[in-house]
Amino acid sequence: MPRPARVSPDRILAAAAGEFAERGFAGARVDRIARRARVNKAMLYYHFGSKQALYRALLRRHFSLAADRLQAIAAAGGTPADKLDRVVAGLADLIREHDAFPAIMLREVAEGGAHLDRDTLRALVSVPRAFFAIVEEGVASGAFRAVHPIVAYFSTLAPIVFFLAAGRIRSEVTARHLIDLTALTPEEFVGQLQESLRRALVRAPKAAARSTS
Repeated sequence: MPRPARVSPDRILAAAAGEFAERGFAGARVDRIARRARVNKAMLYYHFGSKQALYRALLRRHFSLAADRLQAIAAAGGTPADKLDRVVAGLADLIREHDAFPAIMLREVAEGGAHLDRDTLRALVSVPRAFFAIVEEGVASGAFRAVHPIVAYFSTLAPIVFFLAAGRIRSEVTARHLIDLTALTPEEFVGQLQESLRRALVRAPKAAARSTS
């Protein structure tokens, strides 16, 4: 076992992500997480206190990463349409970097958010708030149609999450020659989603000019 001083909470969180993604909150076991992280359970409890606290810390970490990425895009230069493109690419990159997270969130959604306390919900809403700021900027400037930011948010997030979370299923049905769901790469999917969202949200130049005249 590593010495306590060298045990990183990040390593425990990474191990927990795999366990929660595979088995959900109820099925996850602290001893398996500890083995994955190569620590003893006492060290895990030292850092996080309980399985529930570990789970919520993991969720808050991922929500914060997503919100930080979207806030940076919102604060950067570029048109609202350019920012929308970067949001799609940024969220897809984040999910691929933390590929266990879609499964964790889909399980949590299926359970009605049963394990989300006030602090975790506060971290969660920082993600749509950052996204809303970009959409509201686009609508106010006339660059976007008068779309509700909630509609735009779920129209953006849901396809990315489901496409990337279903990677194994896509490979399996393709291997069984049921339907080819691997013909489109993740990069191509992102590009086509960016194009679809532009068509759905971005006003034609003449319409945008009339709205600001």
